[in-house]
Amino acid sequence: MLSCAVTAFAAAASLDTDTLTTQGGDLKITFVGHGSLYFQYQKKIIHVDPYGKLADYGALPKADMTLITHDHPDHLDLGALKKILKPSTIIVCPPGCAPKLKDAIVLRNGDTKTLEGIKIEAVPAYNIVHMRAPGQPYHPKGVGNGYILTFGDKRVYVAGDTENIPEMKALKDIDVAFLPMNLPYTMTPEMVADAAKAFKPRVLYPYHTGDTDVSKLVGIMKGVEGIDVRIRKMK
Repeated sequence: MLSCAVTAFAAAASLDTDTLTTQGGDLKITFVGHGSLYFQYQKKIIHVDPYGKLADYGALPKADMTLITHDHPDHLDLGALKKILKPSTIIVCPPGCAPKLKDAIVLRNGDTKTLEGIKIEAVPAYNIVHMRAPGQPYHPKGVGNGYILTFGDKRVYVAGDTENIPEMKALKDIDVAFLPMNLPYTMTPEMVADAAKAFKPRVLYPYHTGDTDVSKLVGIMKGVEGIDVRIRKMK
């Protein structure tokens, strides 16, 4: 047991981590890559979209809760998920993922639920411009979720795969936002900047960036007050 704990600590230590102070204690955000990250708060571990091509999830901390945004295989990876599950792990997902996830708690766009003392709001995530084929968006409306998690007095928004949709731009009081920025599936740097300027997160992390030049976003946001753009390894 001690050996497993040491291995998990070593694996986590190799990943970038930021710490945010909240009224409920420190919130640690660990950046795995792509659309995958995890939070540590009040001794709880919350994974988002674990993806086995990014890390050995068997060497990462086990999940008290896991959030799945949608059913694409780089977000719903059953192999990676299995490695971080405990008998008590809570899995939260949109309806389309539920058949693959036993006993998952299903949240539809607009639903809110408090789990492990953390308020979770499911936000729509979909395309309005980029299409797989005419009339076929990469991410149709009503299928995927983004999530807003409230840790103490801080609200953290993980957008999932989406564009700068009206529901995103109408958000209020977001302290930290993870916005996807890879074509053709999600947003351009210009789209990310448009959304950020609308709902004004205090900290903005572009994530799931693929081959996008993240410096373009930094350039666009230069001089925009009140938004701290932070670049981490989230290709």
